[in-house]
Amino acid sequence: MSDSNPAPSLYAPREPIFPRRVSGKFRNLKWVIMAVTLGIYYLTPWIRWDRGPSLPDQAVLLDMANRRFYFFWIEIWPHEFYFVAGLLIMAGLGLFLFTSALGRVWCGYACPQTVWTDLFILVERWIEGDRNARLRLHRQKKLDLRKARLRLTKWTVWLLIGLATGGAWVFYFADAPTLARDLVTGDAHPIAYTTMLLLTGTTFLFGGFAREQICIYACPWPRIQAAMMDEDTLVVGYREWRGEPRGKLKKGLLDPSQGDCIDCMACVNVCPVGIDIRDGQQLECITCALCIDACDEVMEKIGKPRGLIDYMALSDELREREGQSPKDVWKHILRPRTILYTALWSLVGFGLLFALFIRPEIDLTVAPVRNPTFVTLSDGSIRNTYDVRLRNKHGEERPFQLSVKGDPSMSIQIEGTPQDTVAVPADTALLTRVYIVTPKDAAPSNAANTPVRIWVEDLTSGERAFKDTTFNGRGN
Repeated sequence: MSDSNPAPSLYAPREPIFPRRVSGKFRNLKWVIMAVTLGIYYLTPWIRWDRGPSLPDQAVLLDMANRRFYFFWIEIWPHEFYFVAGLLIMAGLGLFLFTSALGRVWCGYACPQTVWTDLFILVERWIEGDRNARLRLHRQKKLDLRKARLRLTKWTVWLLIGLATGGAWVFYFADAPTLARDLVTGDAHPIAYTTMLLLTGTTFLFGGFAREQICIYACPWPRIQAAMMDEDTLVVGYREWRGEPRGKLKKGLLDPSQGDCIDCMACVNVCPVGIDIRDGQQLECITCALCIDACDEVMEKIGKPRGLIDYMALSDELREREGQSPKDVWKHILRPRTILYTALWSLVGFGLLFALFIRPEIDLTVAPVRNPTFVTLSDGSIRNTYDVRLRNKHGEERPFQLSVKGDPSMSIQIEGTPQDTVAVPADTALLTRVYIVTPKDAAPSNAANTPVRIWVEDLTSGERAFKDTTFNGRGN
Protein backbone atom coordinates (compact mmCIF):
# COMPACT_ATOMS: atom_id res chain seq x y z
CA MET A 1 0.00 0.00 0.00
CA SER A 2 1.40 3.43 -0.95
CA ASP A 3 2.16 6.14 1.55
CA SER A 4 -0.54 8.31 -0.02
CA ASN A 5 -3.22 5.86 1.17
CA PRO A 6 -2.36 4.96 4.76
CA ALA A 7 -4.27 2.17 6.45
CA PRO A 8 -7.26 3.40 8.46
CA SER A 9 -6.86 3.42 12.22
CA LEU A 10 -8.61 0.58 14.02
CA TYR A 11 -8.85 2.57 17.24
CA ALA A 12 -10.81 5.71 18.03
CA PRO A 13 -9.70 8.11 20.75
CA ARG A 14 -11.82 8.09 23.88
CA GLU A 15 -14.41 10.83 24.02
CA PRO A 16 -14.87 11.93 27.66
CA ILE A 17 -18.36 11.56 29.08
CA PHE A 18 -19.95 14.45 30.96
CA PRO A 19 -23.16 13.20 32.59
CA ARG A 20 -25.90 15.75 33.15
CA ARG A 21 -27.26 16.38 36.61
CA VAL A 22 -30.50 14.54 37.32
CA SER A 23 -32.82 14.21 40.29
CA GLY A 24 -35.16 11.41 41.27
CA LYS A 25 -35.56 8.44 43.58
CA PHE A 26 -32.66 6.43 42.13
CA ARG A 27 -30.32 9.42 42.16
CA ASN A 28 -31.30 10.06 45.78
CA LEU A 29 -30.68 6.41 46.60
CA LYS A 30 -27.21 6.68 45.08
CA TRP A 31 -26.49 9.78 47.20
CA VAL A 32 -27.48 7.90 50.36
CA ILE A 33 -25.40 4.85 49.47
CA MET A 34 -22.42 7.07 48.61
CA ALA A 35 -22.63 8.88 51.94
CA VAL A 36 -23.01 5.65 53.92
CA THR A 37 -20.24 3.71 52.17
CA LEU A 38 -17.73 6.58 52.18
CA GLY A 39 -18.60 7.35 55.79
CA ILE A 40 -17.97 3.73 56.78
CA TYR A 41 -14.69 3.64 54.87
CA TYR A 42 -13.26 6.91 56.17
CA LEU A 43 -14.51 6.78 59.77
CA THR A 44 -14.24 3.11 60.75
CA PRO A 45 -10.50 3.18 61.65
CA TRP A 46 -11.21 5.89 64.23
CA ILE A 47 -13.82 3.90 66.16
CA ARG A 48 -12.49 2.71 69.52
CA TRP A 49 -13.30 -0.60 71.23
CA ASP A 50 -12.05 -1.42 74.74
CA ARG A 51 -10.52 -4.91 74.84
CA GLY A 52 -8.47 -4.49 77.98
CA PRO A 53 -5.06 -3.02 78.82
CA SER A 54 -3.05 -5.57 76.80
CA LEU A 55 -4.93 -5.35 73.50
CA PRO A 56 -5.40 -2.62 70.87
CA ASP A 57 -8.47 -0.45 71.30
CA GLN A 58 -9.15 0.07 67.56
CA ALA A 59 -12.50 -1.47 66.63
CA VAL A 60 -11.38 -2.71 63.20
CA LEU A 61 -7.68 -3.51 62.85
CA LEU A 62 -5.64 -5.73 60.56
CA ASP A 63 -2.61 -6.21 62.80
CA MET A 64 -0.17 -7.74 60.34
CA ALA A 65 2.81 -7.52 62.73
CA ASN A 66 1.07 -9.69 65.34
CA ARG A 67 -0.99 -11.62 62.76
CA ARG A 68 -4.38 -10.68 64.16
CA PHE A 69 -7.63 -9.38 62.71
CA TYR A 70 -9.79 -7.44 65.16
CA PHE A 71 -13.41 -6.66 64.37
CA PHE A 72 -15.11 -5.11 67.39
CA TRP A 73 -15.45 -8.01 69.88
CA ILE A 74 -14.19 -10.63 67.41
CA GLU A 75 -10.52 -11.54 67.14
CA ILE A 76 -9.32 -13.75 64.30
CA TRP A 77 -6.03 -15.65 64.72
CA PRO A 78 -3.88 -16.94 61.84
CA HIS A 79 -5.10 -20.54 62.28
CA GLU A 80 -8.69 -19.22 62.05
CA PHE A 81 -8.32 -17.82 58.56
CA TYR A 82 -11.28 -19.95 57.52
CA PHE A 83 -13.47 -17.16 58.95
CA VAL A 84 -12.03 -14.72 56.39
CA ALA A 85 -12.41 -17.33 53.64
CA GLY A 86 -16.03 -17.84 54.71
CA LEU A 87 -16.73 -14.10 54.55
CA LEU A 88 -15.26 -13.96 51.04
CA ILE A 89 -17.48 -16.87 50.00
CA MET A 90 -20.49 -15.05 51.46
CA ALA A 91 -19.53 -11.90 49.55
CA GLY A 92 -19.33 -13.87 46.31
CA LEU A 93 -22.67 -15.60 46.89
CA GLY A 94 -24.24 -12.27 47.82
CA LEU A 95 -23.00 -10.79 44.57
CA PHE A 96 -24.44 -13.76 42.66
CA LEU A 97 -27.76 -13.32 44.48
CA PHE A 98 -28.15 -9.60 43.79
CA THR A 99 -27.03 -10.00 40.18
CA SER A 100 -29.49 -12.81 39.49
CA ALA A 101 -32.31 -10.76 41.02
CA LEU A 102 -31.54 -7.17 39.97
CA GLY A 103 -28.70 -7.26 37.46
CA ARG A 104 -25.56 -5.20 38.09
CA VAL A 105 -26.89 -3.30 41.11
CA TRP A 106 -23.54 -3.76 42.83
CA CYS A 107 -21.84 -1.99 39.93
CA GLY A 108 -24.43 0.76 39.81
CA TYR A 109 -24.63 1.60 43.49
CA ALA A 110 -21.91 0.20 45.76
CA CYS A 111 -18.81 -0.68 43.71
CA PRO A 112 -15.87 1.46 44.89
CA GLN A 113 -15.14 2.53 41.31
CA THR A 114 -18.73 3.74 40.94
CA VAL A 115 -18.82 5.48 44.32
CA TRP A 116 -15.56 7.39 43.85
CA THR A 117 -16.37 8.23 40.23
CA ASP A 118 -19.72 9.65 41.40
CA LEU A 119 -17.89 11.71 44.00
CA PHE A 120 -15.38 13.00 41.45
CA ILE A 121 -18.16 13.91 39.00
CA LEU A 122 -19.92 15.77 41.82
CA VAL A 123 -16.76 17.79 42.46
CA GLU A 124 -16.34 18.42 38.74
CA ARG A 125 -19.92 19.67 38.48
CA TRP A 126 -19.51 21.99 41.47
CA ILE A 127 -16.37 23.57 40.01
CA GLU A 128 -16.93 23.54 36.23
CA GLY A 129 -20.71 23.50 35.96
CA ASP A 130 -23.24 21.04 34.56
CA ARG A 131 -22.93 19.02 31.35
CA ASN A 132 -23.09 21.83 28.78
CA ALA A 133 -20.59 23.99 30.65
CA ARG A 134 -18.17 21.09 31.00
CA LEU A 135 -18.55 20.21 27.32
CA ARG A 136 -17.75 23.78 26.30
CA LEU A 137 -14.72 23.82 28.56
CA HIS A 138 -13.51 20.49 27.16
CA ARG A 139 -13.91 21.65 23.55
CA GLN A 140 -12.14 24.91 24.22
CA LYS A 141 -8.73 24.47 22.64
CA LYS A 142 -7.16 27.58 24.10
CA LEU A 143 -5.83 27.21 27.65
CA ASP A 144 -6.73 30.58 29.14
CA LEU A 145 -6.54 31.67 32.77
CA ARG A 146 -10.11 30.59 33.55
CA LYS A 147 -9.70 27.09 32.16
CA ALA A 148 -6.37 26.63 33.95
CA ARG A 149 -7.88 27.85 37.23
CA LEU A 150 -10.88 25.50 36.99
CA ARG A 151 -8.77 22.51 36.04
CA LEU A 152 -6.20 23.09 38.80
CA THR A 153 -8.94 23.58 41.38
CA LYS A 154 -10.69 20.39 40.31
CA TRP A 155 -7.51 18.33 40.24
CA THR A 156 -6.46 19.65 43.66
CA VAL A 157 -9.74 18.53 45.20
CA TRP A 158 -9.44 15.16 43.45
CA LEU A 159 -5.93 14.71 44.86
CA LEU A 160 -7.16 15.55 48.36
CA ILE A 161 -9.90 12.94 48.02
CA GLY A 162 -7.33 10.42 46.76
CA LEU A 163 -5.03 11.28 49.66
CA ALA A 164 -7.86 10.77 52.14
CA THR A 165 -8.63 7.44 50.44
CA GLY A 166 -5.06 6.18 50.75
CA GLY A 167 -4.78 7.53 54.26
CA ALA A 168 -7.94 5.78 55.40
CA TRP A 169 -6.68 2.50 53.96
CA VAL A 170 -3.38 2.48 55.87
CA PHE A 171 -5.23 3.35 59.09
CA TYR A 172 -6.85 -0.09 58.98
CA PHE A 173 -3.41 -1.69 59.48
CA ALA A 174 -2.14 0.31 62.47
CA ASP A 175 -3.46 2.38 65.35
CA ALA A 176 -5.07 5.29 63.50
CA PRO A 177 -4.22 8.20 65.87
CA THR A 178 -0.63 7.03 66.29
CA LEU A 179 -0.12 6.47 62.57
CA ALA A 180 -1.69 9.83 61.72
CA ARG A 181 0.80 11.57 64.02
CA ASP A 182 3.70 9.59 62.55
CA LEU A 183 2.62 10.43 59.00
CA VAL A 184 2.59 14.13 59.78
CA THR A 185 5.93 14.09 61.61
CA GLY A 186 7.61 11.88 59.01
CA ASP A 187 8.16 8.98 61.42
CA ALA A 188 5.82 6.49 59.71
CA HIS A 189 7.17 3.40 57.98
CA PRO A 190 8.03 3.88 54.26
CA ILE A 191 5.43 1.25 53.38
CA ALA A 192 2.72 3.54 54.75
CA TYR A 193 3.83 6.43 52.55
CA THR A 194 4.21 4.14 49.53
CA THR A 195 0.73 2.69 50.00
CA MET A 196 -0.81 6.12 50.38
CA LEU A 197 0.98 7.33 47.25
CA LEU A 198 -0.23 4.37 45.19
CA LEU A 199 -3.84 4.65 46.36
CA THR A 200 -3.85 8.41 45.92
CA GLY A 201 -2.62 8.01 42.35
CA THR A 202 -4.98 5.19 41.39
CA THR A 203 -8.00 6.94 42.93
CA PHE A 204 -7.11 10.15 41.11
CA LEU A 205 -6.65 8.40 37.75
CA PHE A 206 -9.48 5.84 37.98
CA GLY A 207 -12.12 8.16 39.42
CA GLY A 208 -11.10 11.30 37.59
CA PHE A 209 -9.97 10.18 34.14
CA ALA A 210 -10.51 6.47 33.42
CA ARG A 211 -14.01 6.31 34.92
CA GLU A 212 -16.23 4.13 32.74
CA GLN A 213 -13.18 2.63 31.01
CA ILE A 214 -12.44 0.66 34.18
CA CYS A 215 -15.98 -0.76 34.17
CA ILE A 216 -15.96 -1.57 30.47
CA TYR A 217 -12.43 -2.87 29.89
CA ALA A 218 -10.64 -3.56 33.18
CA CYS A 219 -13.40 -5.14 35.26
CA PRO A 220 -14.18 -8.80 34.49
CA TRP A 221 -17.63 -8.71 36.05
CA PRO A 222 -19.53 -7.50 32.93
CA ARG A 223 -18.36 -10.67 31.15
CA ILE A 224 -19.32 -12.93 34.06
CA GLN A 225 -22.68 -11.48 35.02
CA ALA A 226 -24.55 -13.21 32.19
CA ALA A 227 -24.08 -16.55 33.94
CA MET A 228 -26.12 -15.26 36.89
CA MET A 229 -28.91 -13.63 34.87
CA ASP A 230 -31.88 -15.02 32.98
CA GLU A 231 -35.10 -13.75 31.46
CA ASP A 232 -36.62 -13.12 34.91
CA THR A 233 -33.82 -10.88 36.15
CA LEU A 234 -34.97 -7.31 36.73
CA VAL A 235 -32.73 -4.97 34.74
CA VAL A 236 -33.01 -1.42 33.44
CA GLY A 237 -34.73 -1.54 30.07
CA TYR A 238 -36.61 0.51 27.50
CA ARG A 239 -40.25 -0.29 26.62
CA GLU A 240 -39.76 -0.24 22.88
CA TRP A 241 -43.35 -1.24 22.17
CA ARG A 242 -44.48 1.93 23.89
CA GLY A 243 -41.74 4.36 22.84
CA GLU A 244 -41.44 3.59 19.13
CA PRO A 245 -41.58 5.07 16.62
CA ARG A 246 -39.82 7.88 18.41
CA GLY A 247 -39.95 11.45 17.18
CA LYS A 248 -39.38 15.03 18.22
CA LEU A 249 -42.08 17.28 19.60
CA LYS A 250 -43.46 19.49 16.87
CA LYS A 251 -44.44 22.95 18.10
CA GLY A 252 -44.85 21.49 21.57
CA LEU A 253 -47.49 19.03 20.37
CA LEU A 254 -47.38 15.23 20.29
CA ASP A 255 -47.90 13.45 17.00
CA PRO A 256 -50.49 10.67 17.56
CA SER A 257 -48.61 8.44 15.13
CA GLN A 258 -45.47 8.57 17.26
CA GLY A 259 -44.59 6.62 20.37
CA ASP A 260 -44.00 8.14 23.77
CA CYS A 261 -40.26 8.66 23.21
CA ILE A 262 -39.62 12.20 22.00
CA ASP A 263 -35.92 11.50 21.33
CA CYS A 264 -34.84 14.16 23.83
CA MET A 265 -31.61 12.24 24.63
CA ALA A 266 -32.09 12.83 28.36
CA CYS A 267 -31.42 9.16 29.10
CA VAL A 268 -28.16 9.32 27.14
CA ASN A 269 -27.01 12.62 28.63
CA VAL A 270 -27.25 11.39 32.24
CA CYS A 271 -25.63 7.99 31.60
CA PRO A 272 -22.23 7.74 33.33
CA VAL A 273 -21.00 5.20 30.75
CA GLY A 274 -22.40 7.04 27.72
CA ILE A 275 -24.71 4.39 26.27
CA ASP A 276 -28.21 4.63 24.83
CA ILE A 277 -30.44 2.28 26.81
CA ARG A 278 -32.93 2.35 23.94
CA ASP A 279 -30.53 0.15 21.99
CA GLY A 280 -31.26 -2.74 24.36
CA GLN A 281 -29.17 -4.53 26.94
CA GLN A 282 -25.46 -3.73 26.66
CA LEU A 283 -22.35 -4.93 28.42
CA GLU A 284 -21.46 -1.35 29.42
CA CYS A 285 -24.69 -0.76 31.40
CA ILE A 286 -24.02 -0.69 35.16
CA THR A 287 -27.75 -0.57 36.08
CA CYS A 288 -27.43 2.74 37.92
CA ALA A 289 -31.01 3.64 36.87
CA LEU A 290 -30.24 7.34 36.35
CA CYS A 291 -31.82 7.06 32.90
CA ILE A 292 -35.06 6.06 34.64
CA ASP A 293 -35.07 9.28 36.65
CA ALA A 294 -34.27 11.36 33.56
CA CYS A 295 -36.97 9.75 31.44
CA ASP A 296 -39.62 9.90 34.16
CA GLU A 297 -38.96 13.63 34.52
CA VAL A 298 -39.54 14.15 30.79
CA MET A 299 -42.66 11.96 30.75
CA GLU A 300 -44.20 14.06 33.51
CA LYS A 301 -43.52 17.25 31.59
CA ILE A 302 -45.23 16.01 28.42
CA GLY A 303 -48.12 14.35 30.26
CA LYS A 304 -47.17 10.74 29.58
CA PRO A 305 -47.06 7.86 32.08
CA ARG A 306 -43.78 7.25 33.86
CA GLY A 307 -41.90 4.01 33.25
CA LEU A 308 -40.93 4.26 29.59
CA ILE A 309 -37.50 3.30 30.92
CA ASP A 310 -37.77 1.18 34.02
CA TYR A 311 -36.63 -1.90 35.89
CA MET A 312 -38.18 -4.79 34.00
CA ALA A 313 -37.65 -8.44 33.10
CA LEU A 314 -37.33 -9.76 29.57
CA SER A 315 -40.03 -12.31 30.34
CA ASP A 316 -42.52 -9.46 30.83
CA GLU A 317 -41.89 -7.81 27.47
CA LEU A 318 -44.12 -10.15 25.48
CA ARG A 319 -46.81 -9.93 28.15
CA GLU A 320 -46.83 -6.14 27.98
CA ARG A 321 -46.83 -6.14 24.15
CA GLU A 322 -49.97 -8.27 24.30
CA GLY A 323 -51.59 -5.94 26.79
CA GLN A 324 -51.10 -8.16 29.82
CA SER A 325 -49.82 -7.00 33.19
CA PRO A 326 -46.24 -7.88 34.13
CA LYS A 327 -45.56 -10.39 36.89
CA ASP A 328 -45.38 -9.20 40.45
CA VAL A 329 -41.90 -8.14 41.50
CA TRP A 330 -41.67 -10.83 44.18
CA LYS A 331 -42.19 -13.51 41.53
CA HIS A 332 -39.08 -12.27 39.75
CA ILE A 333 -37.12 -12.06 42.98
CA LEU A 334 -38.19 -15.39 44.47
CA ARG A 335 -37.35 -18.04 41.93
CA PRO A 336 -35.23 -21.22 42.13
CA ARG A 337 -31.96 -19.50 41.23
CA THR A 338 -32.25 -16.76 43.86
CA ILE A 339 -33.60 -19.16 46.47
CA LEU A 340 -30.58 -21.41 45.91
CA TYR A 341 -28.14 -18.52 46.27
CA THR A 342 -29.95 -17.33 49.40
CA ALA A 343 -29.85 -20.82 50.91
CA LEU A 344 -26.14 -21.22 50.21
CA TRP A 345 -25.39 -17.73 51.55
CA SER A 346 -27.37 -18.44 54.73
CA LEU A 347 -25.75 -21.83 55.17
CA VAL A 348 -22.25 -20.37 55.05
CA GLY A 349 -23.30 -17.53 57.37
CA PHE A 350 -24.83 -19.83 59.98
CA GLY A 351 -21.80 -22.09 59.76
CA LEU A 352 -19.48 -19.16 60.49
CA LEU A 353 -21.63 -18.00 63.39
CA PHE A 354 -21.72 -21.51 64.84
CA ALA A 355 -17.95 -21.86 64.53
CA LEU A 356 -17.49 -18.42 66.08
CA PHE A 357 -19.58 -19.16 69.15
CA ILE A 358 -18.17 -22.63 69.84
CA ARG A 359 -14.50 -21.80 69.37
CA PRO A 360 -12.51 -22.15 72.62
CA GLU A 361 -10.73 -19.28 74.33
CA ILE A 362 -7.70 -21.52 74.90
CA ASP A 363 -6.02 -23.85 72.47
CA LEU A 364 -2.85 -25.85 72.01
CA THR A 365 -0.85 -27.60 69.32
CA VAL A 366 1.61 -30.43 70.01
CA ALA A 367 4.62 -31.38 67.89
CA PRO A 368 6.77 -34.34 69.08
CA VAL A 369 10.51 -33.77 68.89
CA ARG A 370 11.78 -36.65 66.71
CA ASN A 371 15.53 -36.29 67.12
CA PRO A 372 15.83 -38.37 69.20
CA THR A 373 12.42 -40.00 69.46
CA PHE A 374 13.01 -40.78 73.15
CA VAL A 375 15.74 -40.51 75.77
CA THR A 376 16.67 -43.08 78.43
CA LEU A 377 17.54 -41.28 81.65
CA SER A 378 20.15 -42.40 84.20
CA ASP A 379 17.52 -44.06 86.40
CA GLY A 380 16.18 -46.05 83.44
CA SER A 381 13.02 -43.97 82.92
CA ILE A 382 11.95 -42.96 79.41
CA ARG A 383 11.44 -39.33 78.39
CA ASN A 384 9.78 -37.91 75.28
CA THR A 385 10.04 -34.26 74.29
CA TYR A 386 7.29 -32.15 72.73
CA ASP A 387 7.01 -28.59 71.48
CA VAL A 388 3.68 -27.30 72.76
CA ARG A 389 2.17 -24.01 71.64
CA LEU A 390 -0.37 -22.65 74.11
CA ARG A 391 -2.84 -20.00 72.93
CA ASN A 392 -4.38 -17.61 75.41
CA LYS A 393 -7.12 -15.64 73.63
CA HIS A 394 -8.13 -13.70 76.73
CA GLY A 395 -7.24 -10.08 77.36
CA GLU A 396 -5.21 -10.84 80.48
CA GLU A 397 -2.47 -13.24 81.53
CA ARG A 398 -3.74 -16.68 82.53
CA PRO A 399 -2.07 -19.65 84.32
CA PHE A 400 -2.28 -22.83 82.20
CA GLN A 401 -1.78 -26.27 83.75
CA LEU A 402 -0.67 -29.23 81.64
CA SER A 403 -1.51 -32.86 82.29
CA VAL A 404 -1.19 -36.14 80.42
CA LYS A 405 -3.67 -39.01 80.05
CA GLY A 406 -2.99 -42.42 78.62
CA ASP A 407 -0.86 -44.17 81.24
CA PRO A 408 -1.20 -43.44 85.01
CA SER A 409 2.56 -43.75 85.48
CA MET A 410 3.35 -40.91 83.08
CA SER A 411 4.17 -37.45 84.38
CA ILE A 412 4.54 -34.14 82.59
CA GLN A 413 6.76 -31.16 83.26
CA ILE A 414 7.74 -27.94 81.53
CA GLU A 415 11.35 -27.49 80.46
CA GLY A 416 13.45 -25.58 83.00
CA THR A 417 11.05 -26.14 85.88
CA PRO A 418 9.65 -29.14 87.78
CA GLN A 419 6.18 -27.62 87.56
CA ASP A 420 3.40 -28.41 85.15
CA THR A 421 1.97 -24.87 85.13
CA VAL A 422 2.99 -21.92 83.00
CA ALA A 423 1.73 -18.34 82.78
CA VAL A 424 0.67 -17.43 79.24
CA PRO A 425 0.57 -13.68 78.49
CA ALA A 426 -2.62 -12.04 77.28
CA ASP A 427 -3.60 -12.67 73.66
CA THR A 428 -0.44 -14.64 72.98
CA ALA A 429 0.62 -18.00 71.59
CA LEU A 430 3.41 -19.21 73.88
CA LEU A 431 5.78 -21.90 72.56
CA THR A 432 7.21 -24.05 75.32
CA ARG A 433 9.05 -27.38 75.49
CA VAL A 434 7.38 -30.12 77.50
CA TYR A 435 8.67 -33.49 78.78
CA ILE A 436 6.60 -36.61 79.38
CA VAL A 437 8.40 -39.15 81.55
CA THR A 438 7.50 -42.71 82.53
CA PRO A 439 9.44 -44.81 85.12
CA LYS A 440 11.70 -47.67 84.10
CA ASP A 441 9.38 -50.46 85.16
CA ALA A 442 6.34 -48.81 83.59
CA ALA A 443 8.00 -47.75 80.34
CA PRO A 444 6.56 -49.32 77.20
CA SER A 445 8.83 -52.18 76.21
CA ASN A 446 7.83 -52.26 72.57
CA ALA A 447 9.00 -49.86 69.92
CA ALA A 448 5.44 -49.08 68.83
CA ASN A 449 3.88 -45.74 69.66
CA THR A 450 1.67 -45.45 72.74
CA PRO A 451 -1.29 -43.06 72.35
CA VAL A 452 -1.39 -40.26 74.92
CA ARG A 453 -3.51 -37.14 75.33
CA ILE A 454 -2.10 -33.83 76.54
CA TRP A 455 -4.59 -31.62 78.36
CA VAL A 456 -4.33 -27.92 79.15
CA GLU A 457 -6.55 -26.20 81.70
CA ASP A 458 -7.05 -22.51 82.31
CA LEU A 459 -6.84 -22.32 86.10
CA THR A 460 -8.75 -19.03 86.11
CA SER A 461 -11.83 -20.04 84.13
CA GLY A 462 -11.60 -23.84 84.19
CA GLU A 463 -11.66 -24.07 80.39
CA ARG A 464 -9.88 -27.11 78.98
CA ALA A 465 -8.52 -28.27 75.66
CA PHE A 466 -6.55 -31.30 74.50
CA LYS A 467 -4.45 -32.73 71.71
CA ASP A 468 -3.70 -36.38 71.01
CA THR A 469 -0.15 -37.48 70.33
CA THR A 470 2.09 -40.53 70.85
CA PHE A 471 4.73 -41.64 73.35
CA ASN A 472 7.69 -43.57 71.98
CA GLY A 473 9.16 -46.39 74.15
CA ARG A 474 12.28 -48.51 73.79
CA GLY A 475 12.47 -51.84 72.03
CA ASN A 476 13.65 -55.06 73.73
